Amino acid sequence: MAYTLGIDIGGSGIKGAPADLDKGEFALPRLRIPTPQPSTPQACAQVISEIVDHFGDQTEGPIGVTVPAPVIHGVTPSMANLDQGWAGFAAQDFLAEQLHRPVRLLNDADAAGIAEMRFGAGRDRDGLVIMTTLGTGIGTALFYNGVLIPNSELGHMEVNGHDAETRASSGYREREGLSYKKWAKSLQRYYAALERLLCPDLFIVGGGVSKKHDRFLPLLDLHTPIVPAQLRNEAGIIGAALAAAQD
Repeated sequence: MAYTLGIDIGGSGIKGAPADLDKGEFALPRLRIPTPQPSTPQACAQVISEIVDHFGDQTEGPIGVTVPAPVIHGVTPSMANLDQGWAGFAAQDFLAEQLHRPVRLLNDADAAGIAEMRFGAGRDRDGLVIMTTLGTGIGTALFYNGVLIPNSELGHMEVNGHDAETRASSGYREREGLSYKKWAKSLQRYYAALERLLCPDLFIVGGGVSKKHDRFLPLLDLHTPIVPAQLRNEAGIIGAALAAAQD
């Protein structure tokens, strides 16, 4: 049986796996290769090609690929955590040419949100759902009645005079050596600001730190329910595959 391949390009690693889109899980174990340095589109395309070749004839059809950047009509207008050669680059068409397969390129947080809305914490939830990914920075994905509103960059909204992710990301907690209790005060300010701005029906919190959600989510005092993501770090790859299969 052939599956849809999802690939997640990150600042430290490029990861891929065939996804079983009936079950919302990896069909085969994930392959991770360190992100090349410099992380130009050409260098990353070579790594992606290795991942595609690794899974051989076990995948078919379009490939879903995520990047840590907005994606507008296949172009990455800016880039934060990869080489600046991605900025203003027609990355979707380039990758399709290099891989000889159709490619669906999308923002990494949007991909994670797509998976959570289909298979995880957002399943069957109507209204406005905001997915946040707490990592080196803060990614966000917005859904209204299950429909993605793409390329939100609410990790960069200003809170107390600062770019929010510089004071509330998991990376900030690690750099500053903060306890979860102290970090929760920064998270409180961030989520309260989002709540005032958008009045969502649900917050979903993803990223690697979400597996320790019991150490910080209960410390937040919000009107909006806030729950951990269920698919953890598999969400981006599964969401990328799902987006590709639906095109």
